[in-house]
Amino acid sequence: MMLRHLAVATVSTLALAAPLQAQDGQFSFTLRGGVSSAPEYFGSDDYKAGPDAGFRFNYLRLGNGREFGTPDPWDDPTGWGLHGSFRYIGERDSSDHSELRGLDDVDAALELGLGIGYSSEYFSGYADVRRGFGGHESWVGEIGADAILRPTPDLRLSLGPRLFYGSDGYTDTYFGITPAEASATLPAYDPDGGLVSAGIELGARYRINDAWGLEGAVTWQQFRNDAADSPIVENGSDDQWRVRLGVTRTFNLRF
Repeated sequence: MMLRHLAVATVSTLALAAPLQAQDGQFSFTLRGGVSSAPEYFGSDDYKAGPDAGFRFNYLRLGNGREFGTPDPWDDPTGWGLHGSFRYIGERDSSDHSELRGLDDVDAALELGLGIGYSSEYFSGYADVRRGFGGHESWVGEIGADAILRPTPDLRLSLGPRLFYGSDGYTDTYFGITPAEASATLPAYDPDGGLVSAGIELGARYRINDAWGLEGAVTWQQFRNDAADSPIVENGSDDQWRVRLGVTRTFNLRF
């Protein structure tokens, strides 16, 4: 099965509000479903279409009146906050790619972690740390920032840089080549961890009504340092594009 990279989906900032009078509980969240296009594996110059999915926490009100987040799903929380972070990386089956023949397969991986972020009306930034399970058992980090523009009340645009870091185990898994795997076109290579890629992302979100919306993003990243020098990347491309487009639906559950 060819590798499919799902866009990073980060849970929104949780802001603790002052307790209110006792009332019914409420839980609000937004789901995204759509399609995406991404490289078939890290360093590939061929692209593969696949599904895209995402989850965003909006609001939680407990029975005692304590609140987290904002009850308006289209109103971004402001200030500092903690959030969850995850990423799914599909498997890399070397038999599906003639240029990778001889390399070991890499199982699918799920990265789970936490992050801290800051948001205001026209700016947001975040720093995430995740740990991989499955295909790689390593630590990764991500830093990003966005300038935000709202040309209409229903349209939100964002644009900003992205930096991605990986430990030695991460770069070994996706960019390394052991002596046993080495060949004339893929010589042995032992990369170090550090800055893996740098790039920029353009995002857009459009409100159709209070429940439904559209959301998409275009991301360009370029491999850096030891990742860029990997024979896997040199035989493919160090420029990596990702595009996703989906429909969003907000749910409000009362308890």
